[in-house]
Amino acid sequence: MTTETILYIIIAGVISLALALFMYGYKNKYSKSLRWTFGVLRFITLFSLLVLLINPKFKSETYSIEKPKLPVLVDNSASIMELRQSDNVSALLENLKNNQELNEKFDLSFFSFGSDFEELDSLSFSEKNSNLSKALEATDNLFKNEIAPTILVTDGNQTLGSDYEFISATYKNDVYPLVLGDSTKYTDLKIERLNSNRYAFLKNKFPVEVILVYNGTGSVTSQFLISQNGTTVYRETVAFSEDTNSKTLNFTLPASSVGLQKYTAQIVPLDDEKNKTNNNKQFAVEVIDQATNVLVVSDIIHPDLGALKKSVTANEQRTLTIQKPSESVSILNDYQLVVLFQPDRSFTQVYSEIKKLKKNTLTITGTNTDWNFLNSIQQEFRKETSLQTEDVSAALNNNYGTFAVEDIGFNEFPPLKTTFGDLSVTVPHEILLGQSINSFETGTPMLATMELNGKRDAIWDGEGFWKWRAQSYLQTENFQEFDGFIGKMVQYLASNKRRSRLEVDNETFYYNNNPIKVSAQYFDKNYVFDSRAALNITVRNTETEKQTVFPLLLKNNFYEVDLNSLPAGEYKYTVSVADESISRSGNFTILDFNVEQQFLNADVSKLKRVAQKTNGTAYFPSEMERMIAALIADDSYQSIQKSELKTVPLIDWKYLLALIVLTLSAEWFIRKYNGLI
Repeated sequence: MTTETILYIIIAGVISLALALFMYGYKNKYSKSLRWTFGVLRFITLFSLLVLLINPKFKSETYSIEKPKLPVLVDNSASIMELRQSDNVSALLENLKNNQELNEKFDLSFFSFGSDFEELDSLSFSEKNSNLSKALEATDNLFKNEIAPTILVTDGNQTLGSDYEFISATYKNDVYPLVLGDSTKYTDLKIERLNSNRYAFLKNKFPVEVILVYNGTGSVTSQFLISQNGTTVYRETVAFSEDTNSKTLNFTLPASSVGLQKYTAQIVPLDDEKNKTNNNKQFAVEVIDQATNVLVVSDIIHPDLGALKKSVTANEQRTLTIQKPSESVSILNDYQLVVLFQPDRSFTQVYSEIKKLKKNTLTITGTNTDWNFLNSIQQEFRKETSLQTEDVSAALNNNYGTFAVEDIGFNEFPPLKTTFGDLSVTVPHEILLGQSINSFETGTPMLATMELNGKRDAIWDGEGFWKWRAQSYLQTENFQEFDGFIGKMVQYLASNKRRSRLEVDNETFYYNNNPIKVSAQYFDKNYVFDSRAALNITVRNTETEKQTVFPLLLKNNFYEVDLNSLPAGEYKYTVSVADESISRSGNFTILDFNVEQQFLNADVSKLKRVAQKTNGTAYFPSEMERMIAALIADDSYQSIQKSELKTVPLIDWKYLLALIVLTLSAEWFIRKYNGLI
């Protein structure tokens, strides 16, 4: 407390004493004992009230000992089981948890990682991918500004994410890899990577790229084969040596029939190979007889056009052509969807031809749009604008029901630029994205879809969505989410197929190390999305006839089910709605490819480089005790004494309030008892 506060408290005491003496010590008719009792009680009450008004502040300092953190990251991927290291991991964890000296010095925490990073609950070693970079990044963020040497229990074989050796270069703490697996080098031939298009056009040829790798001594020769339904469709002899230990093959295969075409790639194994699983890989191509053709009409050059083309053509089923208005009039009938980018008066003939052909359109407007022309040439929407521009952000309409849309982080994307004014849609429509300015939703649509008399249209008021694609990549390290959003919109607008009350969306084939998801939308009789329905999917394996039923879970404006628990094979499915005679059927194929089975050894050299870069040391399971002893003996990992200074105002002290209530109550009861009230 300050000197000034102490002075105020002394004055409060003097005033309280003076008032108490005046009330009960001067010309008072009470007995002497009552006067003393009432005087003391009144003094305490008055003094307590005045002290509360002064509200002095008290400082208290507490001390605590904070031990250094010791996060333990455990690889939960299937490769640990393949390398027969699961028992080693269990023993290592038990040893860490039960070592008294280690637990006295460090605050241990345990995490597991596969595709994702999470707190360790139990280990199954069934994760189909291992993302070490994500685990290291998450740990670095979790323990930033703290002393936290990290034990990394893994074989070092990564199948997903950025290079963890690169990530470790910026890791703030020491990393101690516990290397699981055999470091012995075995003779091995394997298919390192196989790249092919997901779709191909009938009577065309599609490219295939294969990377083959050889580990061993001396020179070897083998055969690389591609087979389909037991027939070899491609064959090549390949030779390797210690110096030439990899080959890249590029060739084409014919797409001779429509539908899903499955292939098996094989590098014939050597006699002494230990792991023959990585000599084979299945892949598939869906052969289609025509593509969805999209025409973009634009009289200006803009980065949005590049982003749009990349997103649309990310799916090989679609093509996109960009033409000027004068060049596009004669070819409009060759396209299923026409994108009108920032229309002006040069689009007059284009609009006339679109009206005649009843083509579906997507109109994208921005600062170069001639709204006077656009308001006069069509009747679906209008906007009264000025010469001013404004920045608007997007807000997803979670009740949008025309097609399934997942929130890809629209509210975190950079704002788009548009002309100032309110956009109004004058025909039946649904708002997909609304406008938001400074987190305030204006009620004006940014992106809306319309469907009238069998014709589908959309208006997107805002330019600069190329930044959205870039931002999506920064958030997810790929373009899939944004490209998927554009793809779904194009798929809807390019089709005139009549909507049904139950719409199901799935791929024709999946690889079993990737997400296997089927989504559906269910609408009531008024074609309004029904979020209260109970949807189930019945999946039947066509080979084993085993049948499994899964519920679909509500996710924003659609239902979704994860089928990753299904083994590889061919399946037929039926999605049905409880208490409704509505269902949709289809089929899909799950191709067997377990990338975690491709490894023979631990990546010892890489893990040692990670340890070296972070000032740690790599150990093997047999050296577990030595690692623990080194951590305990390292003087750079010391507990820190932290002090916490708290300033507490007296008004927060509830006991003083209770004292005031007690003294007033006591005075009232004494008066009542003596008949003075």
